[in-house]
Amino acid sequence: MKRLQTTDPRRFGRVAVACGGTSAEREVSLDSGRNVLEALRARGVDAHPVDGIPALLDALRAGHYARVFNILHGRGGEDGMLQGALDALRVPYTGSGILGSALAMDKVRTKQVWQAIGLPTPRFASYRPGEDLGAAIAAIGYPAIVKPSHEGSSVGITRVLTPADLEAAIELATRYDGELLIEELIEGAELTVGILGREALPSIRIVPKGAYYDYHAKYIAEDTQYLCPGLDGEAEASIRALALAAFDAAGCSGWGRVDVMRNASGGNFLLEVNTTPGMTSHSLVPKAARAVGIDFESLCWKILETSLGRDAT
Repeated sequence: MKRLQTTDPRRFGRVAVACGGTSAEREVSLDSGRNVLEALRARGVDAHPVDGIPALLDALRAGHYARVFNILHGRGGEDGMLQGALDALRVPYTGSGILGSALAMDKVRTKQVWQAIGLPTPRFASYRPGEDLGAAIAAIGYPAIVKPSHEGSSVGITRVLTPADLEAAIELATRYDGELLIEELIEGAELTVGILGREALPSIRIVPKGAYYDYHAKYIAEDTQYLCPGLDGEAEASIRALALAAFDAAGCSGWGRVDVMRNASGGNFLLEVNTTPGMTSHSLVPKAARAVGIDFESLCWKILETSLGRDAT
């Protein structure tokens, strides 16, 4: 998808900022949506909030909006479903298309693609309801991470450090439909790399106050440290190149974020791609953009510009 640029807010037409929805990430999406809306309006864009997919599609069919800034997190908004509907309506939008959105939302299949082309990712297995979860975890080995294959924002993650932690993992398995991803737990630094257009932004090394970067550390805690860039020299260049390769391999485009673990030996291991990252006060892509002189308003503008490449499709 070719990225076009403009300095005229009228070029975008009337913009729907799609947020909220019904996924497990609704509150984060509403927060992101408020911030994006304020930033776009500050730059003169005729932007309006729309809560959820049914209201959005009704408004689009009625001809109320020219394009969509999609900041719907989680199922429905970033799994290819909304993207398919927008393509059918011939309405341009931000972020990845159907393929990249659907694949990146499925952590198991994303890792299978990376594995097939030789990109590094932790050893993993999938679990389906009714299977022997204990045996699946044992096949990967302890310690392991168990998480829903189709959720984001650290929703539903269980760390299985020993067999004694199996009960919590089994309880998780009954809470979510579909597959679970069982992944080798990589001990080391947690990093993330934002992608904007064809550029990998500086990495961020995340240092939570607690043992893990969980939902609380992401969205609530004020004592999580974010070191940007997270690495130096060749190590920084290498992780950015890996993140962009992983983003491309998953069929993603526009903007997003790639999460990576780095072990004590300096090995990088890809975890997942987020095709609609958060845009809250705690979010990581805005922090990385600031490190290269892109303020929040400019970042939102640049993301919206990526939708211009879909105008003729």
